[in-house]
Amino acid sequence: MPTTGTKPKMSSTRKILLILGFLSTLAVIALIAVAVTQNKPLPKNIKYGIVLDAGSSHTNLYVYEWPAEKENDTGVVKQVEVCKVEGPGISGYSHATEKAGPSLAQCLQQAKEVIPSTQHKETPVYLGATAGMRLLRLENESAADEVLSSVETTLRLAPFNFQGARIITGQEEGAYGWITINYLLGSFKQSGWKKLLHSLKSTSETSGALDLGGASTQITFVSKELSSESPENQLYFRLYGKDYQVYTHSFLCYGKDQALQQKLARDLQTVESSSLLDPCFHRGYQRTINISDFFKNPCTSDKKKQLPFSQLYIEGEGDYQKCRENIQKLFDKTNCPYSSCSFNGIYLPPLQGDFGAFSAFYFVMNFLNLAGEASPVPLNKVTRTIESFCARPWQEVKTMYQNIKEKYLSEYCFSGAYILSLLENGYEFTEDNWQRIHFLGKIGSSDAGWTLGYMLNLTNMIPAEEPAVPPLSHGSYVGLMVLCSLVLVSVLLFAWLLFHKPKCLQKGVV
Repeated sequence: MPTTGTKPKMSSTRKILLILGFLSTLAVIALIAVAVTQNKPLPKNIKYGIVLDAGSSHTNLYVYEWPAEKENDTGVVKQVEVCKVEGPGISGYSHATEKAGPSLAQCLQQAKEVIPSTQHKETPVYLGATAGMRLLRLENESAADEVLSSVETTLRLAPFNFQGARIITGQEEGAYGWITINYLLGSFKQSGWKKLLHSLKSTSETSGALDLGGASTQITFVSKELSSESPENQLYFRLYGKDYQVYTHSFLCYGKDQALQQKLARDLQTVESSSLLDPCFHRGYQRTINISDFFKNPCTSDKKKQLPFSQLYIEGEGDYQKCRENIQKLFDKTNCPYSSCSFNGIYLPPLQGDFGAFSAFYFVMNFLNLAGEASPVPLNKVTRTIESFCARPWQEVKTMYQNIKEKYLSEYCFSGAYILSLLENGYEFTEDNWQRIHFLGKIGSSDAGWTLGYMLNLTNMIPAEEPAVPPLSHGSYVGLMVLCSLVLVSVLLFAWLLFHKPKCLQKGVV
């Protein structure tokens, strides 16, 4: 009776199979559990940084944050707070320098509330002063030093890690603005906010930067036709393993506020009475300026003139074409010692690529509904819109925009005409390449401007080389291990069954 001995053997085979299956299942569950545990998001370790942009007309405080473990990845720095300091820019405290620092207190308090108290001590704070303080230093160096001293005292008393307060050069301002927009657009690496602006070119190209403040303006871009004839306008960067040769120039006194002062100083050379009919202000608008204060400014001091009156009464005319003619006299195109120039004998290589225009470029064009972030507004429409706005009577404009301060509102006509003159006559943008200018207020969650580039540079968060990375990410590695384990277990089970099957069949037949 051979069959009587088979049943126990079959039973033990099933037991072995069941045990192996159970163990294999346990192994698979364990592997999956390891994979899930390994890929579980780690608790966020956020770092913070603060930059104060001390401009000519006002100061802004920016708070940035980034994941600590991703310091060198493009696009991970995020602006989480911006605070506009009440009052003038710090250069406006030249006659009461001790008040410059305390003016920042409210915004520093706001930063304290945004940043967790446990991280206050390790949060770096930087202050960069721009063209307003450059002018003050030219006019009164000791006052400029006292303003910076007052600011430094206040920042040292704050609970943050004070890293310095200084006047940055125009070249630095242009370079940091260029770094900011290309960092945020993902031009240095294949990531970032690039997808938000489809009209800008591929990540292999960078975008130029156009910055307009109250006292200066900067143009910065990469040009393949950059010659060595003006080395002072060239900068070299090595970012993420790639070399960049950048053209940059900062025009002091050509920010929108100082350009208006320059224009009025020119007008004063020809006036015969204390009244001036100004085409760059709306019809019906009136303004009075004190002559004694007017020529103290380094931007207008070379046009100082003895006048038989102490005040000038300005009355608006609202004539765009006349306004443009007046503004164009600010750009001296008669002498160019180089192969090509912008104005005032300054070298400018041929314009290349797209340009991000920010700060006052954006604020003015946005007010006039000409920022065109989805698709750029054609140049002829921009011209018609500004011309039409300038022609509107002051009372009508004032009634329509009651929530805007009169000083700012009264100057939008001039500022719009000035921006067109600067871009067309100064930099020689034309109908053909105008569409390559993109007026940017924000890129993602961050304001377009020089402050982010400044912080990235000072915290060394942009490496000169690409960081070395393993061929597979940790998650891919664990997933691959799980898959391999499953395949291995399946093969072993199949081999075991295949090996034992003939014996079972053979015993069954006997």
